[in-house]
Amino acid sequence: MSTIRKTITLTEKQDKWIKSRITMGEFTNDSEYIRDLVRRDQAKNAKFSALKAAITDGMDSGVSTKSVLDIMKEVEEGMRADGRL
Repeated sequence: MSTIRKTITLTEKQDKWIKSRITMGEFTNDSEYIRDLVRRDQAKNAKFSALKAAITDGMDSGVSTKSVLDIMKEVEEGMRADGRL
């Protein structure tokens, strides 16, 4: 994987925060810390996008004719079938 060099500007407080994380041994350098933040943001965005798509699918599917009890039974059966219950 190729890398790209970037220059960023931080406040003194932000720089001290990053340095403290490095001093605590959680990261070896500034770049590692920033890359970790980017990876976390990417993961968060992926979860949000999946949730948003699921909500859209649900809204687009219309109103169910099933009762709450029927839905609960289906969920329980599914959980039993895959060993979660």
